[in-house]
Amino acid sequence: MAEGRPGSRTPKQVRVVVDGEARTRSDYLATEEPLEIRLVAGGTRHTVAITMRTPGADFELAVGFLFSEGIISGRDDVRRVTYCIDRDVAPDQRFNIVNVELASGTKPDLRSLERHFFTNSACGVCGKASLDALELRGCRALDDGPEVTAELLYGLPERLRAAQGIFESTGGLHATGLFSPTGDLVALREDVGRHNALDKLVGWAVLQGKVPLHDNLVLVSGRSSYEILQKAITAGVGIVCGISAPSSLAVALAERFGVTLVGFLRDRRFNVYAHAERIKLAQPSALNIT
Repeated sequence: MAEGRPGSRTPKQVRVVVDGEARTRSDYLATEEPLEIRLVAGGTRHTVAITMRTPGADFELAVGFLFSEGIISGRDDVRRVTYCIDRDVAPDQRFNIVNVELASGTKPDLRSLERHFFTNSACGVCGKASLDALELRGCRALDDGPEVTAELLYGLPERLRAAQGIFESTGGLHATGLFSPTGDLVALREDVGRHNALDKLVGWAVLQGKVPLHDNLVLVSGRSSYEILQKAITAGVGIVCGISAPSSLAVALAERFGVTLVGFLRDRRFNVYAHAERIKLAQPSALNIT
């Protein structure tokens, strides 16, 4: 780890009380630090977002955020991504600022940069555009996507949990996993904010040239909110699963943009809230959500 660079875990001495008896032991906390995302284009620099995140995959987080917001359309729009080394920035903050420099000739919609996005680990980016705005950005309803069985879905939470390295030591992180149509884990990212975890995953896919993700499934460790669905739709994901419940607006988005939305995926059960046709059962008539 580079000097001054925050880690994903922070050591802490804690007092453990069991049955009225206390003892002191070493523990780890999930690190939470601010990340400022700056966009460098046309000789100017804009602060686009400030988010509380778990350090790690910061470049992917920045790229994923810009992609999800429609500011970039793919990896060809990005010339380079760096941490800030400006002299006026304190050394202990340089790894909390990421500069995304756009490729020559790339002209983002600067009107979208007139506002600043201030986010935290719980609520995601505030002031999101309406459902209509997603269509104006070019998002269209999916007419393809993988077909999967219920048995495959049942196994995803355990595969996600088994791969959560930081959660294993801290117990305090959300995770987003990208799975193949056969249930293989393709990539996983963790963060104190579930929206950040998905942005990191989307950023990885953008930088790898793998978007759109039509042939993949996404599983989030918490609930599926509007922001989760917006980011998934932008990346072209056809099936989104959550361990907890979706929100009403998330369901509305899934219905409108052709996304299969699954909630309460745990203990060999789940609910389907939209576009159940991609989930194959022994008795297909049992699923009739469109």
